[in-house]
Amino acid sequence: MRRSECITDALISLHWLRIPERIVFKVATLTFRALPGTAPPYMTSQFTCVADMSNQQRLRSASSNQLDVPSFRLPTVGSRVFPIAGAKVWNSLPDDVTSALSLSTFRRHLKTYLFRCYYNTD
Repeated sequence: MRRSECITDALISLHWLRIPERIVFKVATLTFRALPGTAPPYMTSQFTCVADMSNQQRLRSASSNQLDVPSFRLPTVGSRVFPIAGAKVWNSLPDDVTSALSLSTFRRHLKTYLFRCYYNTD
């Protein structure tokens, strides 16, 4: 490619994600590892499933694999904390991505989902 050409075609042909999607990919992968306990203990204790909460067991969201998003005061800094950002990213993903059984399957489904969302390929 020449320097003046658009990089989007190269990213599509290489099946690479842009930087914002790569950040979502990394946060979602860390969250996936933290849920079954394969991540370090300080990360696994940060998340609570909605289904495990006693006051929300009768809600429709209790049957899904959604995570509880903790409350925060500062909108600029608070939303970047890993338990909050991880829960928000996880809750924004479709069920077919979050219901993967292995890390490699999850990563493959997640990358395909993010790639299709940004590049609008079907």
